[in-house]
Amino acid sequence: MKDQNGFKPFIPANQVVPEMTAVSIVLGIILAVLFGAANAYLGLRVGMTVSASIPAAVISMGVIRVILKRDSILENNMVQTIGSAGESVAAGAIFTLPALFMWMSDWGVGAPSLVEISLIALCGGVLGVLFMIPLRQALIVKEHGVLPYPEGTACAEVLVAGEQGGSKAGVVFAGMGIAAAYKFIADGLKLFPSDVDYDIKQYGGGAGISVLPALAGVGYICGPKISSYMFSGGIISWLILMPIIKLFGSGLTQPFAPADQLISEMSSSAMWGSYIRYIGAGAVAAAGIISLIKSLPLIVRTFRDAMRDLRAGRQASTLRTDQDLPMNVVLLGVLAACVVIWLVPAVPVNLLGALLIAVFGFLFATVSSRLVGLVGSSNNPVSGMAIATLLVSSLVLKSVSGTGHESMMGVIAIGGVICVIAAIAGDTSQDLKTGYIVGSTPKKQQIGELIGVVASALAIGGVLYLLNKAWGYGTDELPAPQAMIMKTVVEGVMNGNLPWNMILSGAAIAVVIEILGIPVMPVAVGLYLPLRTTSAIMVGGLVRHWFEKRKCSDEERGEAVSRGILYTSGMIAGEGLVGILLAVFAIIPFAGPRGGFLADFLNLSAMENGLGAFLSGPSAKLVSLAAFAALILIMCKFTIWYREDKNNKK
Repeated sequence: MKDQNGFKPFIPANQVVPEMTAVSIVLGIILAVLFGAANAYLGLRVGMTVSASIPAAVISMGVIRVILKRDSILENNMVQTIGSAGESVAAGAIFTLPALFMWMSDWGVGAPSLVEISLIALCGGVLGVLFMIPLRQALIVKEHGVLPYPEGTACAEVLVAGEQGGSKAGVVFAGMGIAAAYKFIADGLKLFPSDVDYDIKQYGGGAGISVLPALAGVGYICGPKISSYMFSGGIISWLILMPIIKLFGSGLTQPFAPADQLISEMSSSAMWGSYIRYIGAGAVAAAGIISLIKSLPLIVRTFRDAMRDLRAGRQASTLRTDQDLPMNVVLLGVLAACVVIWLVPAVPVNLLGALLIAVFGFLFATVSSRLVGLVGSSNNPVSGMAIATLLVSSLVLKSVSGTGHESMMGVIAIGGVICVIAAIAGDTSQDLKTGYIVGSTPKKQQIGELIGVVASALAIGGVLYLLNKAWGYGTDELPAPQAMIMKTVVEGVMNGNLPWNMILSGAAIAVVIEILGIPVMPVAVGLYLPLRTTSAIMVGGLVRHWFEKRKCSDEERGEAVSRGILYTSGMIAGEGLVGILLAVFAIIPFAGPRGGFLADFLNLSAMENGLGAFLSGPSAKLVSLAAFAALILIMCKFTIWYREDKNNKK
């Protein structure tokens, strides 16, 4: 299988068709910014992001093929290459950088600058792309048929089946539009609450569901197994641990640290904030480290093979499909990025930190590029790599620079760069796999990745600033679970003032889950998140399960599941973009009877009349459940019932 002399790409190497055009660059940049912003919002709310490659490819085919009447599969591939970079840059940034906002708010020194955020994301993205380029020949070409690269292969299949692009693009846009309208009605006009919660006061737990389209979309894309693992984690936290804490803590006459109120008087959300989130943080940190340890043999083998391939070198090829960016350009780019990280005052990283980034960056870019080829981007242990980096960096900087604010910010900056490197290296690998199958020019794809990185890095700073100003990180609106965990790890090493008994309890739970042979990361994330979030994800997973188990032909089932993935990807993007819009409304001054901002003016539940009383009362929760049920039915209309209608017309 490693001998690829017989492999023929969809577009032969001797055929030149439009690829990197003005249309593909502009459309790719637009999608990079939009999907980056949407995934940033999603990740800060749920703790995970979704791949943008296939939705970007489908939208590209709809715009280029149907609207502009152009016909080039390589042009479409360039759009998805540029567009998917936004999601990866956003993932790396939101998993770490919100910790800077939370610290600086606690310290009373404002917030990190837009320049600092953008430079961290930009340098990490550029290094992630450049570190992966020398590995393309070894991982993509020589291992073709061995490393499946599931997302990259699936995206290639979508592009090759381009004649269906028009109708499939309509599915994405339908999901986007319906979810956007739903989100605006729920969280903009507040015609019904987006969270349906119920405190079980005597028992000491809680239940509920967030009736939001993005969460159902995440559950559908993840599938029933992953959704059920996350839901199980929520059950452990909210229906097992909380009641135990309530049972044994209700007799206390003094608050039990780190809480500042009596356990007997705590609501479920207060108990989550004081106790459960530390247990969840310990579980997620342990899950990341476990994933990394399990990958160690693969890490060593991958790094050894990559080094052997680089030392051996290879003859330069004149084939279009075998042209990479020159190695001297790659080395100069790496050097320039490291120098910027070291010397630009806006980035709180010294020379030692820049060296740590260079070493860990290349190591984890190599690991990430190989791992996503085996298990896919969704199972790539980026958080584990980031936690390992933070632990080492915290110990090193603590011994060299002390435990001051600058050292803590420097550690998170290092972790942020590494997180972006790992995320974008995995995305670049998937995109180059897609390009290898369809016959793209690698050099042009690599340039496209860099364009996407630059565009999304410039935008992500504004997005993070906007969301922080509107709601703040660590709140109910934006829990920022991954960033909270990274913040907890750094504080634990630097200050040693964390409730280690709770963190170690969470770590022990993760170890038990691993011993039982259950995927530990989704359970650990569910342990950390509110139960209402994992409940909504479980609904999406159950819908996917129903789609897959329906009695119909394999062709109809595959068509329904495929359309469902496209529709729910559109739902996630639609809600994320309206979430950004509502954040803008939350900071626009607008004098009115219900507050001083435009968001207050739009809030109909705050009206002092009968409608306002109903919308803010308990009866409105029934409307929420009805609206969520209607949302699922509409989803069926565009997926399984679409095929049935088509058959009926025949």
